[in-house]
Amino acid sequence: MPSERREQIVRAARELVAEKGATGLSVRAVAARAGVGASTLRYYFPSQRELYEAVFAAAFDDTLLDLRIHDTAVPPGERLAECLMQLLPAAPPPEQAVERWMDTLSATFGPGAAPEPRLAWSAISRRARARVLAWLEVLAAEGAVAADRPTMERNALLLLTVVDGLALGRLVPIERVEQAQERGVLADAVAAVLL
Repeated sequence: MPSERREQIVRAARELVAEKGATGLSVRAVAARAGVGASTLRYYFPSQRELYEAVFAAAFDDTLLDLRIHDTAVPPGERLAECLMQLLPAAPPPEQAVERWMDTLSATFGPGAAPEPRLAWSAISRRARARVLAWLEVLAAEGAVAADRPTMERNALLLLTVVDGLALGRLVPIERVEQAQERGVLADAVAAVLL
């Protein structure tokens, strides 16, 4: 029952995010949507940050796959690059995606930004880092990348920084890089972390 109730709350929160964005994710709104009291919600999610983590982790896990990361018949660099490509927006993005991205940045980091979008951004960033670290751990077990935690964390940061740059390049409506060039840049970053 406790895990069912927790899932009920996360489902309700995800529905609100889909309808209203991160600003719709208040304790009262989620509790009302889930059909529970605010104190019940706080029992399962003592802080707003924990609620955001659960909501965006579930969304991330539904869309970000491990693909062939465990398939040792495929070269490690190819597997890792394939997984990282999932973090990029569609290329070229639809025009409304660019506008939505700019609105998101403004709502998250602009003047008068509410704390909710920052919590969402933070939760997504942590989840992306955790997934990249998990992929690196698979490759470390095979001896393809360094296995010590500090190096893996630094490598995850390097890879995510490159992915962030490529994502921004796809979204900003100026001269866009060809997909073959993107794959080359990503392959260079992946090669930098392979042993």
